[in-house]
Amino acid sequence: MDATAMEGAQPPLMVSSGFLPAATLLESLILVSDDVASIEKAPFLQRKNISAMMRRISLLSSLFEEIQEQVQKQPLPPSSVLCLTELYSVIRRAKILIESSVQGSLLWNLVQTESISNQFYTLVKEMARALDILPLSLLDLSADTKEQVELLHKQATRAQLYVDHVEAQTRDHLIRAAVTNSEGSQKSKGFVDLVRVRESLSSIGVNSPEQIAQEVSKLEAEAEKQAGTGGLVVVSNINSLISLISILKTSVEENSTAHVDLKKRKVPTSNRQDQSFSSFMAVSVPDEYRCPISLDLMNDPVIVASGHTYDRNSIAQWINSGHHTCPKSGQRLIHMALIPNYALRSLIQQWCQENMIPTASEVERSSSKRRSSETAVDHISVTKAAADAVKMTAEFLVGRLATGSRDIQRQAAYELRLLAKTGMDNRSIIAEAGAIPFLVTLLGSPDSRIQENAVTALLNLSIHENNKMLIMAAGAIDSIVEVLQSGNTMEAKENAAATIFSLSIIGEHKAIIGAHPRVIPALVRFLGEGTAAGKRDAATALFNLALFNANRGKVILSGAVPLLIELLTDDKAGITDDALAVLSLLLGCAQGLEEIRRSRDLVPLLIDLLRFGSSRGKENAITLLLGLCKDGGEEVAPRLLMNPYSIPSLQRLTADGSLKARRKADALLRILNRCCF
Repeated sequence: MDATAMEGAQPPLMVSSGFLPAATLLESLILVSDDVASIEKAPFLQRKNISAMMRRISLLSSLFEEIQEQVQKQPLPPSSVLCLTELYSVIRRAKILIESSVQGSLLWNLVQTESISNQFYTLVKEMARALDILPLSLLDLSADTKEQVELLHKQATRAQLYVDHVEAQTRDHLIRAAVTNSEGSQKSKGFVDLVRVRESLSSIGVNSPEQIAQEVSKLEAEAEKQAGTGGLVVVSNINSLISLISILKTSVEENSTAHVDLKKRKVPTSNRQDQSFSSFMAVSVPDEYRCPISLDLMNDPVIVASGHTYDRNSIAQWINSGHHTCPKSGQRLIHMALIPNYALRSLIQQWCQENMIPTASEVERSSSKRRSSETAVDHISVTKAAADAVKMTAEFLVGRLATGSRDIQRQAAYELRLLAKTGMDNRSIIAEAGAIPFLVTLLGSPDSRIQENAVTALLNLSIHENNKMLIMAAGAIDSIVEVLQSGNTMEAKENAAATIFSLSIIGEHKAIIGAHPRVIPALVRFLGEGTAAGKRDAATALFNLALFNANRGKVILSGAVPLLIELLTDDKAGITDDALAVLSLLLGCAQGLEEIRRSRDLVPLLIDLLRFGSSRGKENAITLLLGLCKDGGEEVAPRLLMNPYSIPSLQRLTADGSLKARRKADALLRILNRCCF
């Protein structure tokens, strides 16, 4: 129902002060995109994920540059700023992830291949969700850029998690070799195939003794970092990797043989090896427990003014370096206080205990006592960043609906209309912001665009089950039917009919809406006067209302039957199946049966539909014919028998039709058979 384009788009509103200024935001986006593009070192790991992410960011960079030229002439719509803010967060985290994959320890990244692949996948999906709310029709973009962004959006939406199975196999071999090397038994002997280990390391770019030494240095740094986050198990396993490649380094330097006999080291049993291997792989820190800046397990989670949670050390370094914005959302921080997130800290401690990982507090207690606890605060999840941004935008736009000029109301209604298209969470947040009563009021606006945007926004909001009840409680039916009857644009009328259909999905609403004296007559009138799309909206709304028995008589009295029969042959309207479905319902009451029987043109039309109609159409056509022939339909049966196509069509339906159609066709054939004797 909703149109993505808006003719004569009005000047966009200024955005909420909670976001960075558009010019600053775009400059930051271009800079961080350029930073990603400047990463020249070819990756040995995550090649596909990294190249795909860099290509996506490169395409977005062209978009940012074009929008930057536009923003110098006029402000951006709030939904555009919301999209760009989310994209900034995604690209900044992608930059950190790519740099870590390229510059960090190759062995450690290999061990975490599934986790890193999942982080790339999560970022792509966040990118797709951000692009969901980008109003391309409101932005003055070149055709090429618009086409590229639309393609990028589709590809990101369809993207699947990709884990390189070769990397996973290489990782598994190296870990098993490390376990074999580190867990010894004086009662048994074992061998580490250093030739294969060397081949595995070579495949990820570790070849010479110098490169092995660099890898050892990076692993040692990683072990030191993990000592306060990942725990002793992770540190122990990193040390196992260091030991393995150190032996390889010595072997390479001394030109040792391909296999080294580790006589003084015990060979673990398969059970012990599998157990150690499993414990090594099991320690995968959940994303919600990682700091968005460092991507490490949070040691001391704190909440900043924007509502996002970070590790204290990471966010303190960010603020101390002169930044006064939230790294994740780009929102300016109104204060620099760091509030302990005790709820999240408790969850992290519980996770550490379940995984037998010593927490940071336990490590610190071994050397000194911790400070006394500060006052607890409510838990704010790090995953609600997008919801906070939508809430801020929705509240801003609702304020404009309430107090703005006509131009501002027009644009605010349009922005809410777009925002309500992008998901159930957004629809709930917009309703919670108090938008529905203001949108209902604007249905009576003399401004055609305000009215159209308001009714379409209500239609989009009504998709959410709870919002249906809120719209009904706001007394919207009077205003919606007024738009249906005398709306300023045809699109407003179409969306009013569609809104009635959406609201009537709830059973109790069928009775309430049907009891309104103007609703059903207005829908029937629109069935005859509307556009093809409008007629379909009216027919589906009438069908929904007619499911409630008491409404069927009102539909018939409003003159729907002749119009519905006429629509069976209206190829332009293209709603044959919808019209048949309504007629089948109306046949269930005495008034409907009598009214339908009066038509002399219906029977041959139904026979044609048995021959050429859709599966659904054939089912409804046979339902109508059977109903017309039963209970006093003596006149209809002879007319059927006189038509040369009726019996062959019914016989074909008994063989090829759906279960319901076969049963009814068989019943109708028995009735016709009796009429022959």
